[in-house]
Parts: sequence; C-alpha cells; structure tokens
Amino acid sequence: MPNLESAFHFSGDLHRLTKTIGAAIAFFGVLLLAIIAYAGWSANETATERERTLLENALNQSIARALNEQKSVAWWDDAVLKITDEAIDLDFVDANFGIFLTETYGHDEVYILNGEDHPLYSFLDSERHDPSAFERRRPALEKIVFEARRGTPSNLTPRPDNFSESQSNYRVLAGAVKAARWAGHIISVDGRPAVVAALTIVPNVDMDLLKKNPNLLISIIYIDEAFIAEIGRSLLLNDLTLGAARKTGDGIVSEAFVGDDGTPVGFLSWTTRRPGQVLLTIILPLVALGVIGTAILSMTILRRLRRASEQLARRERQASYEAKHDALSGLPNRVQMVEKIEAFLNGVERSRSRAVAAYLDIDRFKDINDTLGHETGDHLIRAVAARLKTRLRQKDFLSRFGGDEFVILSAPAGPDLGRVLAERVARAFASPFAINGQNIRVTVSVGIAIAPDDGITADELMRHADIALYQAKNGGRDRAIVFTPEMAEEVERRRSIELDLRAALESNTLRLNYQPIISCLTGGIVGVEALLRWRHPVHGDVSPATFIPIAESSGFLPALGEWVLDRAMADAGRWPDLEVAINLSPVQFRHVDLKSTLSSLIVKHGVEPSRIILEITEGVLLEATDHTGAILEAIRAMGFKTALDDFGTGYASLAYLCNFKFDKIKIDRTFVSSVSKVEASRRIVQSVVTLGRGLGVNIVAEGVETEVEAMMMTQFGCTELQGYLFSKPLPADEMAELLGTFQPRQFAPARAAG
Repeated sequence: MPNLESAFHFSGDLHRLTKTIGAAIAFFGVLLLAIIAYAGWSANETATERERTLLENALNQSIARALNEQKSVAWWDDAVLKITDEAIDLDFVDANFGIFLTETYGHDEVYILNGEDHPLYSFLDSERHDPSAFERRRPALEKIVFEARRGTPSNLTPRPDNFSESQSNYRVLAGAVKAARWAGHIISVDGRPAVVAALTIVPNVDMDLLKKNPNLLISIIYIDEAFIAEIGRSLLLNDLTLGAARKTGDGIVSEAFVGDDGTPVGFLSWTTRRPGQVLLTIILPLVALGVIGTAILSMTILRRLRRASEQLARRERQASYEAKHDALSGLPNRVQMVEKIEAFLNGVERSRSRAVAAYLDIDRFKDINDTLGHETGDHLIRAVAARLKTRLRQKDFLSRFGGDEFVILSAPAGPDLGRVLAERVARAFASPFAINGQNIRVTVSVGIAIAPDDGITADELMRHADIALYQAKNGGRDRAIVFTPEMAEEVERRRSIELDLRAALESNTLRLNYQPIISCLTGGIVGVEALLRWRHPVHGDVSPATFIPIAESSGFLPALGEWVLDRAMADAGRWPDLEVAINLSPVQFRHVDLKSTLSSLIVKHGVEPSRIILEITEGVLLEATDHTGAILEAIRAMGFKTALDDFGTGYASLAYLCNFKFDKIKIDRTFVSSVSKVEASRRIVQSVVTLGRGLGVNIVAEGVETEVEAMMMTQFGCTELQGYLFSKPLPADEMAELLGTFQPRQFAPARAAG
C-alpha cells in the first residue's frame, strides 16, 4: 500500500507537473509570440521614423549647402567692389556668380539685388538675362528676401539654421559673418519645389568697403528628379521619388511634401527598410510551431532536458567563442568588433563620449606571402597581433578582420582622438619583427573614423574607416588618414567616373587627339603623338590625369590601352610619312601579352613598325624585371621604336639608359617651361642633350609654348620639339588639315644628335 500510495503521489505530482509545465509553456509561448510580434512591428516603425528624420535632415542640409556655396563668392572684397549700383563688371559676375554657381554647384537661377532690393543681375537657363527677369520671381521670393534683410523670421515655416552653426569657427571671416545676413527655405517657385537661398554680399577682409546696405545674392535650386535621387543615394533610399500622387504598396512610405510657404508640392515616397519583417514573417510562424511542438513533446523530453541543456550550453560556449574569435591570432573577429561598436554607439547618446575606430592594413603583405611563404605570413600576423596588444591601452579593443587587416576600437577617446592612436600604432611597427630567425620590417596603413561623427552604425563607421584606409594606401602607404566627408564624395565620384568610362569604352565614344612633333633641323612636322581624350556627356572634357588612375585601379586599363594602340595604328595609315608616338602604361607590361597584341595589330592595320614609337614612363623601369627587359627587347626586335617619356621627373638613372636601348628621350615640360628663368633647368637640359648625343639618341623637348623656349631648346641641341606653340592636340581629321597647311619654321641652326 505504501508503494501504491507513493505511486499515486508520484503520479499526481507528475500530473500536476505536466499541467504546470503545459500552462507555463502556453503562457510563455503566447508571451514570446507577443514579444516577437511587438519587436518586429517596433523595429519596422523605428526604421521608418529614422528614415523620415534623415530625409528631413538631408533637406535642411541642402539649404545650408546652398548658402555655403553662395558664401564662396559672396563674402569677397572683389564682389563688393565690382557689383555696385553705379557699375557692374558683368564678365566678373558671369564668371564668379552666374557660371560658377550654376555649373559648379548646380544652381538653376542666380539673382543679385542692390541695397534697395532692385535687381542688378539675372542668370538662368545657362545664360545672363536682363535684371528685370527677377521681377517674375519677386512675389515668390519676397518673404525670403525679407528674412535675409531683417534677420528676423517671416511667416514661412522655420527650419534649423545649420548654416549659422558652421560659421562659428571662423576667425579671419569673423567680420563677414557678423556683417552678413542670410535666409534659406524650401518653397514653391513657379509651381515647382525649390531650395531658395539668400545671402548678403559683404567684404571678407576690408570691412570699410561696406558703405551702405549690402547687395543680396539669391539662388534657386529646383528640387527635381536628380535632386531627389541624389538625396536618396546619400541616405541609401535608392527608390526615393517625388510624385504628384501618394504611392501605396507593401513597405511603401508616402509622405506629403509641403513647402515652407504652405504649398503642397507632392509626395515623397520610398521603400522603407523593415528590419522586423523577418521576425514577423519567418521567425514568428516558426516560433509558433515551436511552441505547439514543445507543448506536445514537453513531457517526452523533460527527462532529457537537463542533460541536453548542459551539453548544449557547453557547445554554445565553444561555438560562441569560435564564432567571435580569429583562429590564427586568437583575437576577437569581425563579429565581436561589430557588436562592440554597436554597443558603444547605442550608449553614446547617454554618455556623450567619442570613440576612434582604426582600420589597419599591413603594406605589401602579399609580397611577404609570395616571397617568404604563407607560413611566415601567418607567423607575422601573430607577431603583429601580440605587439599591438602590448602597445594599446588596456581598454582598447583589438580585432582581426582576416588576411592582413586589423581593427582597433579606442573608447572612450580623449580630445586628440585619432592622433594618439595613430602614434601608438606607428610605434608598434617602428621596429622589425623577428620571424623564424630573420628580421622583417613592415609598415602599416591606417584609416581612422571617429564615432559618432563619422557613423551612427557599425557598418557606416567601418565603411568610412575603410575609405580613409583606401586614401592612406592611395597616398603612398605607411601613413594614417582620418576620414572626412569629402573622401566619401571622392569615392562616389570615382565610382561614377569608372562606370561612365566603362560605358564609353564599350560604346567606342572615346577619341584620340594628335599633337605634331617638329624637327629642329627642318622646322617641319616629322611625327605626331596620340593622346587619349574623353568628353563626358554631362561633365564635358575629363582630364586623363583623372580617369587614367581610376581605370588602372579598376582593372580595365589593359583594355583601354589596347583600344588606344588599335585606334592609333588605324590612324597611322593616314600619314604614311610620319612617325606616330603611343604611350604604354606599366600595367600593359605586367598584365598583357603585349608582344602578341602588337603583332596582331600590325597585321590588322598593315602598319610599318618602324613608324610607331612606343613611349614608356620611368615607372616601368622602376619596376623593371627580367620580364620587362624581355618585352622591351621583343618590341625592338619587331621593329618598333621606343622613347623614354617625361625624363627627369621620376627615378630614371644612367643605369636604365645603359641597360635599355631607347631611340628617343623626351624632356619633361617642367624643365622646358623654366629653361629661360632657372639656371638649374638649363643645366639639366644641356646634360640630357649631351647624354643623348653620346648615346646616339634623339632628344624631344615637350611642352614648348613660346618662341624663346623653341629657340633655346634648339640651340641646346634638341632634335625635335612638341608643344602648344605649334598646335594643341587635334582630332585626326583636323590633324590632316594642319599637315596640308603647316609652314616649316626655323628657330636656329640645329645640331643633329649623335
């Protein structure tokens, strides 16, 4: 009986336990589902509200940006002197106000009013108009003019004066800031939404020039599709639009856009990020199924729960450690660093503290792996990690992101911010690392971003640090660079140029211009140099100094170089009596089968190789290898001539000229332009000419722009001249016309080289 009673008691206890567990599972299951649903909904609402705030801030910043752009020309002594009621220098105003503000900053309309608000100047539709053109805008702009003149608000909806905040740091311009007045709003102009900025024109140095009520500069920037698209890109709202009707749809936010004058101008619509959607559509149903399954199976797994939970805890601890630590160095990895940054950023508003995020990349680490082996590279990574830990503060957080990349989070950071951390890192790499019995000296490039100024999320902060790191590497490595907003703009600009250049190459819209080369002996044209040109459909002519480095870093310079060779050899058939000079880049030596390419182009165009001069820069020789030497020899064996371009500006030495045979040496224009003024330049030119004569090499003077330069270079013994004195680079058709009309010129009796 006792046993049976015990059994009953056990059964009752088990029953009660089962009911209790069932009730607990049901209660907490429902609670969990409610929490997940609320978390998903709350996350979506928070993300949408944040996007609204960012969008409003971006519109406010567009007003401050317009005022800053106006300030670049309005706070200027010359502007006060040359724009008066008595006289106005229209060429000056066109260049520095009308054309400058519209073409450089994209202002659509520019007006200048005198002290009594009578129009002095109007510029719109890309040209100057009669000043009275302002009168049709006066009714819409009257309240903004009132605010700018009085310094007091009108009945327009007020906006944060971000422009005023940015002026408080000026010392030299303090007088201009004090004397100036300004106003900015988003209003409806002629039925179109527009950013309107008004700023008084005041002196920036001599405040005594301001004798009466100052002139007023007014700019109108229409909020069109491009304007909204640019804001969308900056906020990562890629489908942000401004339309007349409210949009509807899953995840679509459509907000009424009302100007400061109370005029509805449409609806701003975008697809909101919904970080909680995964919780609502995936996690919530799965958890619901899990709760039901748990209720059914709870009694079965109860006995195994404790043992399973203990095993799971051990495995989770191990998995958590492995998931957040780098196996090679033992340092925290990217996951843990991101968590650390997010934790800091979440608390930064309360603590008002700052942090420094430093992105480190070991310079030329790949070369170490390639030359000393990956095992040595792994030892170096561990040694770098160990040394950095000894150089950093105890509360600094060091992690490895993989490869040769490390990240340091210094929080909270002192007033010197990045400089102190950069110095610590520099000291860590000041001495060599002892690896497998040998000393390896390496340098490091560092990109620094400061939170929360440079990022309010871990992703944004690290992206900006990475941009700064790119600038450090691009600037020559072994340096620390602190992120600035201009760097992000530069990255976006380079990316835009890269995409447009790829499209131009694919659509064959690039072109070659040709500049004639003049014989000092005969005064006639003996050759031309092919020069790549690109006319962008929006930005106009883009300098090769801008797009060539972008093409090189993006990896499509070989294709670009092959296009130049193909086009130049095709054009060479038009001038059978002339030599054609074509530039080769170092990349073509490293990554292109140059010999095969040249052979196929000779056959394709039927050109005589002896008429083609392949110009290389000193950078090719600086990286000279057996492969480079073999290519140069193969080029000469095929019959091509070679020239050393821009001699004297890089690292060329006599050893290069002895080891590599050239047909020509081109003296850089920096020496040519200063030859009549700088004694050192004359001596350098004379030395190069003497050297060329000794080697039997022709000497070409580049950048000749005056008769004096041409005469002096001829008297020094140069054999050929090139420069704007004779002609700017011309398209092939215009070059053909020049050849038919060019009259030989004599500067002095020339001495033949050799």
